[in-house]
Amino acid sequence: MVYIKRDIEEKIISLTQEYACILITGPRQVGKTTMLRQLMSQERNYVTLDDMEERKLAKTDPALFLQMHDLPVFIDEVQYAPELFSYIKIAVDNGAAPGSFWLTGSQAFRMMELAQESLAGRAAVLHMPSLSQHEIYGSGENKPFSLGLDALKARGNSGTPAALDGIYQRIWKGSLPGYISGKYTDRDVFYSSYLQTYIDRDVSEQVLLTDKLLFQDFIRAAACRAGQMLNIHDIAQDVGVSDDTAKRWLQVLEKSDIIFYLRPYSNNLLKRTIKTPKLYFFDTGLVAYLTRYSSPEILQNGAMNGAILENYVVAEIRKSYQNAGQDCLLWYYRDKNSNEIDLVIESDGQLHPLEIKRSVNPGSELTGVFSVLDKGSVPRGTGAVICMRSKLSAVSAENFIVPVWML
Repeated sequence: MVYIKRDIEEKIISLTQEYACILITGPRQVGKTTMLRQLMSQERNYVTLDDMEERKLAKTDPALFLQMHDLPVFIDEVQYAPELFSYIKIAVDNGAAPGSFWLTGSQAFRMMELAQESLAGRAAVLHMPSLSQHEIYGSGENKPFSLGLDALKARGNSGTPAALDGIYQRIWKGSLPGYISGKYTDRDVFYSSYLQTYIDRDVSEQVLLTDKLLFQDFIRAAACRAGQMLNIHDIAQDVGVSDDTAKRWLQVLEKSDIIFYLRPYSNNLLKRTIKTPKLYFFDTGLVAYLTRYSSPEILQNGAMNGAILENYVVAEIRKSYQNAGQDCLLWYYRDKNSNEIDLVIESDGQLHPLEIKRSVNPGSELTGVFSVLDKGSVPRGTGAVICMRSKLSAVSAENFIVPVWML
């Protein structure tokens, strides 16, 4: 197995010099533990709460647990013992040295709730995504995606070009380190095991499941709608559950980082905008597995080729911000006149509209819809069409054409 260097490493190292506690959240099996064990020095102690004896001690006597493990310490899967947080808070308040606590957990929402209750202002919280395209195929330093010309040129120099076939191979293979690193070579067995572990360990902790296969069918029904506006009733009907159950199960998928939403952009001057969010998965390989595409070639020509490409692009842009430790304001736009913009990045007081197309030669008319944003109160900045073009190009001075491989 080859270790793949993570873009978020530099941020963790720098924050360790400043904060007594670093909390890393993220989906299951994205490499949090592997990365931190790669980074940790010999004097740092490691303990995982997957160990039932350690978990029992941490829950029943958290003070003794912390006495048993000298600082600096790396506590893995800390969400299993929320009782530790108030004691870590006391240690930090009593002057624990920078880098004393490294914590990880795979249930981001729950972890954030605990951190905000007990460690607000005392911990640096980072969200670690699955492998980015830059980490797998690129080189050099990660930068959050932006539409400055110099920034785009720099991305062109750090990425590895790929044509249509190559992009769909990246989409189909996904972004989970266990498979990408070569540790596991049978993709179907890998994703099947991933789903089983996820349902058995994460889902079963949050909801009472009488039929685990039904929940797996539910995830599959959601995957069939990746990159589309959320329709809870349609998903519920596909599986044969109530709308309330579907809504509750979607909340579980979001809380455990399997899915995320893109909210519609609106402000008080844009009256006719749609309010429904769009649904995306954190990993396109999981979507391809769930929707039973057996090869990149079949996926490339299948009914989902446009939606899964959009999912891939949105996820990659989101990762570029997460790996820099930055929040990102990402939206989509759609109004009741059917004007739609696939992605809107709000940055530095401007809105940057993006269209995502499978075409190699997208027409200049695609950027015409961008002008609908001019009716709002936030000025429109540079836009782009993200597509299969081989090189960076431009429609005009205000709108670039950006290859997918450059993300």
